Amino acid sequence: MDMNMSQWEGIRAPLLRLALLLLLVFLKPPLCNGQNTHGAPQDESHFSFTQPVYHATIYENSAARTYANSKIKMGIHLVQHSWEIRYRVTSGDDEGFFKAEEYVLGDFCFLRIRTKGGNAAILNREIQDNYVLTVKASVKGEALLETWTKVSIQVLDMNDLRPLFSPTTYSVTIAESTPLRTSIAQVTATDADIGSNGEFYYFFKEKTELFAVHPTSGVVTLSGRLNVDEQNRYDLEILAVDRGMKLYGNNGISSTAKLFVHVERVNEHAPLMNVFTHSPSWLDKNLVYAVVTVEDQDEGLNGEIDSLVIVGGDPSEQFFVDRTKEGEFAIKAFESISQTYPYGCNLSLQAKDRGTPQKLSAVEVIQIKVEKHQNSDAKFMQELYDVSLNEISPPGTLVVAVKITPEPDDAEYILTTSADSSFFQMNTLTGVISTARWFTRVFQDVFNLEVMEMDSNLKVKVRVTIEDANDHTPTFAQSSYEVFVNESVPVATSVLTVSAVDKDKGENGYITYSISSLQPLPFKINQFSGVISTTEELDFESSSESFMFIVRASDWGSPYRRESEVNVTIHLENVNDNQPLFEKVACQGIIPEDFPVNEVITTMSAIDIDELELVKYKIISGNEQGYFDLNPDSGVLALQHSLSSANPKSGLFSLKITATDGESFSDPMFVNISIVYGKSSSKRFTCKETNVAQKLAEKLLKKSKASNKPKIEEGFIDLFSVNRQTPQFDKTFPTHITVQEDLKVGSSVFKVNAYDGDTGFNGQILYSISDGNIDNCFTIDTQTGLISVFLHMDREKRDRYLLNLTLYDLGLPQKSSWRLLTVYIEDANDNAPQFLQEGGFRIVIPENIALGTDVIQVEAIDKDLGPNGEIVYSLLTSTTQFGINSTSGILYVAGQLDREFVSTFNLKIEARDKAEKGSQKFSVTTLKIILEDVNDCPPLFIPAVYRTRVLEDLPIGTVVAWLETLDPDLGLGGQVRYSLASDYNGWFEVDRANGVIRLTKELDYETQQFYNLTVKAKDKGRPVSLLSVTFVEVEVVDVNENLYAPYFSDFALTGLVKENARIGTTLLQVTANDDDAGRDGEVQYSIRDGSGLGRFAIDEETGVIYTTDMLDRESKDSYWLTVYATDHGVVPQFTSIDVFIQVEDVNDNAPLTSEPLYRTSVPENSPRDVSVIQIEAQDPDATLSTTAERLNYRIISGNPQNFFTINTRTGEKACVHLSSKRSDHHNLQETGP
Repeated sequence: MDMNMSQWEGIRAPLLRLALLLLLVFLKPPLCNGQNTHGAPQDESHFSFTQPVYHATIYENSAARTYANSKIKMGIHLVQHSWEIRYRVTSGDDEGFFKAEEYVLGDFCFLRIRTKGGNAAILNREIQDNYVLTVKASVKGEALLETWTKVSIQVLDMNDLRPLFSPTTYSVTIAESTPLRTSIAQVTATDADIGSNGEFYYFFKEKTELFAVHPTSGVVTLSGRLNVDEQNRYDLEILAVDRGMKLYGNNGISSTAKLFVHVERVNEHAPLMNVFTHSPSWLDKNLVYAVVTVEDQDEGLNGEIDSLVIVGGDPSEQFFVDRTKEGEFAIKAFESISQTYPYGCNLSLQAKDRGTPQKLSAVEVIQIKVEKHQNSDAKFMQELYDVSLNEISPPGTLVVAVKITPEPDDAEYILTTSADSSFFQMNTLTGVISTARWFTRVFQDVFNLEVMEMDSNLKVKVRVTIEDANDHTPTFAQSSYEVFVNESVPVATSVLTVSAVDKDKGENGYITYSISSLQPLPFKINQFSGVISTTEELDFESSSESFMFIVRASDWGSPYRRESEVNVTIHLENVNDNQPLFEKVACQGIIPEDFPVNEVITTMSAIDIDELELVKYKIISGNEQGYFDLNPDSGVLALQHSLSSANPKSGLFSLKITATDGESFSDPMFVNISIVYGKSSSKRFTCKETNVAQKLAEKLLKKSKASNKPKIEEGFIDLFSVNRQTPQFDKTFPTHITVQEDLKVGSSVFKVNAYDGDTGFNGQILYSISDGNIDNCFTIDTQTGLISVFLHMDREKRDRYLLNLTLYDLGLPQKSSWRLLTVYIEDANDNAPQFLQEGGFRIVIPENIALGTDVIQVEAIDKDLGPNGEIVYSLLTSTTQFGINSTSGILYVAGQLDREFVSTFNLKIEARDKAEKGSQKFSVTTLKIILEDVNDCPPLFIPAVYRTRVLEDLPIGTVVAWLETLDPDLGLGGQVRYSLASDYNGWFEVDRANGVIRLTKELDYETQQFYNLTVKAKDKGRPVSLLSVTFVEVEVVDVNENLYAPYFSDFALTGLVKENARIGTTLLQVTANDDDAGRDGEVQYSIRDGSGLGRFAIDEETGVIYTTDMLDRESKDSYWLTVYATDHGVVPQFTSIDVFIQVEDVNDNAPLTSEPLYRTSVPENSPRDVSVIQIEAQDPDATLSTTAERLNYRIISGNPQNFFTINTRTGEKACVHLSSKRSDHHNLQETGP
């Protein structure tokens, strides 16, 4: 057993050494470049690029051996330090521009792409801006270690091209009257560069104040007033400067274009016509049918009107054009057109100006209407005047008034001389025919007269029939009459004929008919035929359903008429003859854009008077898009579709709606609906009330109150006796009476009371006005003596009449007596005040006239007397600026005037009388007050303060701001001149006439960022000019002048640091350069990526890299940092560099044995140098390959007799001499160096 153990101990030691050797072989790190291994490749799966695709950039026109820039590391991690990697471009570089290079730092082999040297071709972005290279990586000596990646190289633009105009010559023609700020042309240039390199500015080569060019759009704008008389052509040179060139310090102009501006006094505007039609009276001597005003907005000859011509519509050449004044023409006719164009005509008019070339207006068609009375001209009121005259009528009896219509003021009537005319006389002014003699002894029954109006030569027949004595009463054929009539019969329809017979002969047997009724009737009766016809439209709904009245048949006997009466009943039959009527019309309102669908908008309501028929409603037009729905039965109008997409014409919907009862349609009504967009609001509607319901109620009430018509019976008594006494006036007969001027025709004036003691015809008194009735204003009833008004009185024409009243009896011999009666005409308020000046008043006053100043006196007269003729003046126009003296009519200034606020006042002034009875009369005139301008308004800047932002690199001459002022004064007071209170030493200038502020020097943001310009605007008013001041705040906008990015002189850096370095220990300093000046060239450093984030930091100003944490090489022996250098430009630019940091080892770790306690045995009496055990130890501070070399082993205790020894290099223990009798157990303690 002991022997076996001894043998095992002897074998175990070599086995342990062999195992340790194998472990060292397998764990031994690979050699660096130059060492080679044979056999199968190691870590093939880890041989690959960090990314399958990389992106890099390089500028066009780059010199040879210029490296492309990538924001990330391109390459392969060195899993084996022995790898010697080679890169090669295998595809994507047909022109041979690029070469791939290797750069090894630390554990990474960088891939770098650069341009080749010796290649005549250079990169040109405009030809090709991107290359996708395929790069192959391989390990020298390892045929199977290969990998590929793609590198997309973006070629960056360099400002190597200039802007070019296309075309290079421009020509425009503009009118002299072209408004300021009008764009007249646009020049165009292009630059094939991109980004800021492709940006450029336009500007004029030479300074000009009449034109401005936008620096970026090339739009040329008119900035000054043109005068073709001073200059009719401008040759402008426009330059284009490349912004990139300017930024890089090269101000050379890259391209030039010419702009030729031709100025013409162009006849721009055609004449415009305004037509006012007129319908002349047939009595007018000057037949004017229309007045046409023609205007032309051009100036000079171009704005003068040459002629107005009738180009169509008058084949008979009845019309001609008469120029009444400049720009105004009258369309006249040589004679009345009623015969040639009985229904009117449509004239086509066209105006022509005097410009070059001449321009014609659009053809205007005007409608010439012919009034109805013109179709038959003037005529007598009756075609035949047929009157009857009692044969006992005394001389001076008024027979009839014959008049034409319309009647001119100077109408004159005469009786054509004939045998019959000798019995009559005519008032030539009034047209009244009266008797000139007695007819008692005349056996002629009929007198035919002819009346002629002198001016018009119109004639009419008057037939006077003399009545005979009468002794029989007419008798009707029926005792009563009853008939049914359809209510829809037209006016003048015959509904019934009554007839009666009289046994008398001659005139006494001639019967006339009349209707007797206390109430007005819609019927009339032909006095000769007895035909009853309608005089107005019948209406079953508003009148009585039956009309009961009396028809009286009277013979023509004298001195008494005999008459009889008959009851007539006319029943109305109802028909559907009324159209529905809306209760409300002309509805208009607003609804919001989000008005709910199916929500009620409004409700239509119509009434049909015919038995109140059911009405249905319908939309005729305006709902073509179907946004609205109208319920045909209820009339409810609701929204059918959402209005969100509605875009009605003129901003509103105009719905045309009608109602029908099944047969008749109502007049259409309109509902105008406006849509309110934006802020939500409620619907609002207003309509015009038609009061249909009220009218219907009134009709029904009127119908209910209809009553039977009373009968009037009259009787005649014939008494005959011997004529013994003379008629006598009543003792109370006055010498004078007073009559109101405005009594209506037919009104009673005075009843003459007389008596005659005889009986019968001897006591029958006839009353007559035998003289003094000059104007035929009065007539007297021959039977009753009642004096009544026959024609209208006019106190202003005649204020009194002296009437000779004569009484006759009918006895034989006939007796008479007379008295004089003075009739005074009492004034009535029948005349309205009349202003002395027709057509209104007009006056011009200065706008600064003092308060209380009298302006004008408007005077009127009233022909009436007393209070009726006293006048009170008042202003109908609501105004606080003027007042009027109510007594004198003097208008005065009552409030402050301001022509700029209101330049013209159109006042209406009323002159009203002071009538105490009846209604007061008045007339109205117009007063136009024109305010004459005074320079009282300083120019007003719009807006009050100007703020503008301009780029610092804008070219000289660029328009910075365009001032605008409002000066409502006229003439010189409204002409404004601008000036700068301070131009900052010539940096800016302002056009005095047009307010254009231009740049006169180049700006520099770094020098000054803000300018506050004080601008004055002063008018040219006299004697005092007015001034306003505003401020123009010009903010200079910084332009990115940061042309160059920072750059490091090294591609990558490496640094060393001991693992026991304290926090804050400096490793190295990185330095980047920037070719820009100022802030754009100041660099700031930062660490933004890498495995060393948090372990290291960098001073942002100096670039010094230092530690921020404790290091431990045994945990991590190296770090990568990505350091960024960023400048302070407005648009910062940056670059980065990769820094590799190697942590150096420090002996800070003790060796460690593989076991803390080893147990072994050895036979006693073992020979010397027998291997007892192999002690193994490692030191983390050393690599595996150097562990054996760096460790020393020794026994420090437990071996006082020195039985054991240890190999100081390998740790193998041996036995020197061992006896069990001395001790069977030994504790040994070893230690390393």
